[in-house]
Amino acid sequence: MAEAYIVEALRTAGGRRGGALREWHPADLGAAVLDALVVRSGIDPAAIEDVIVGCVSQVGEQSFHIGRNMVMASDLPDSVPAVSIDRQCGSSQQALHFAAQAVMSGTQDVVIAAGVESMTRVPMGTPVILPMQAGIGIGPWPQSIKGRYGVDQFSQFTGAEMMAQIYGFDREELDRFALSSHQKAAAATEGEAFEREIVIVEGLDKEGNARRHDRDEGIRPDASLEALAELKTVAPDGMITAGNASQVCDGASGVLVVSAAALKRHGLTPLARIDNLTVTAGDPVIMLQEPIPATRRALERSGRKLDEIDLYEVNEAFAPVPLAWLNELDADPDRLNVNGGAIALGHPLGASGTKLMATLVHGLRARGKRFGLQTMCEGGGIANVTIVEAL
Repeated sequence: MAEAYIVEALRTAGGRRGGALREWHPADLGAAVLDALVVRSGIDPAAIEDVIVGCVSQVGEQSFHIGRNMVMASDLPDSVPAVSIDRQCGSSQQALHFAAQAVMSGTQDVVIAAGVESMTRVPMGTPVILPMQAGIGIGPWPQSIKGRYGVDQFSQFTGAEMMAQIYGFDREELDRFALSSHQKAAAATEGEAFEREIVIVEGLDKEGNARRHDRDEGIRPDASLEALAELKTVAPDGMITAGNASQVCDGASGVLVVSAAALKRHGLTPLARIDNLTVTAGDPVIMLQEPIPATRRALERSGRKLDEIDLYEVNEAFAPVPLAWLNELDADPDRLNVNGGAIALGHPLGASGTKLMATLVHGLRARGKRFGLQTMCEGGGIANVTIVEAL
């Protein structure tokens, strides 16, 4: 089978809800990443054969085909097609899988996988809330599903609490992990570890003045266990708080994937090679546990052992997710989310997949490491795993 290569991987710095990116229309924000991919890689934009865009809340400003709208808002020619996909939090990671599969099958040679989510302008839950408020339909789950699984709704917050209980984590463990995320992200920012992957755009300060947006807004360098302990839990007797869960975030990201033939034809230099693509599904009620069996399958299919993997990016949707992943796989915590994760950096839903891949690829190369693994828990009990080899 043909190989698929990552030539460029970029993201915007995360914007807090109502923060620096609040005035950016998501199509324009995504377009900024598309344009940067073209400029940084030097690819002829007319050579791009498809743009696959992940986005979770495809309503309002993210409706009517956000992928195509990003292309139309960019400098790409009208000849470049696009498609919008939704695999919940793994949407742009799945976009990367589709792009790689197109290249590996020989169907296409140059494909962009991207993601965008403005959680300020299209708040989480909007696709469900607005129709319900308008009296349209009964929501996404018919009685047949509710009856089958014995629930009235499927909640990621409930799933996170269930995971904490199943694996025996206490509140302090979750908060300690959250604190570590902020500390690592702050150190990475000060050390300019994100400089190569960030697309600088114009943001706004609190007063509405234009400013350079080149740092993730959610990082709290002064975070402490004491401050985290004071936060209220989401559930009255629970352990999940705003402090040990991922931050609401605005952002966009993208990865340029090409074939070996395209590398030669366009004089491109690869950053990494796609080594394995895996997706699995399991319990939709707990929902967040699936990265564990998905990683096991990915390692089995790739013929690799976890010891061979130099860096892991496990999305920090909630602290119990990466903690459980570490415990179950007996993984090395020093290789996990070495530059911090979504608890500090933010989780822009549909943009997080290619966002994490940008961090993983550049992190491997900066450290002179070889293999990296990325995984993401997703709504419905699904998980994607991607293994890459830095070049």
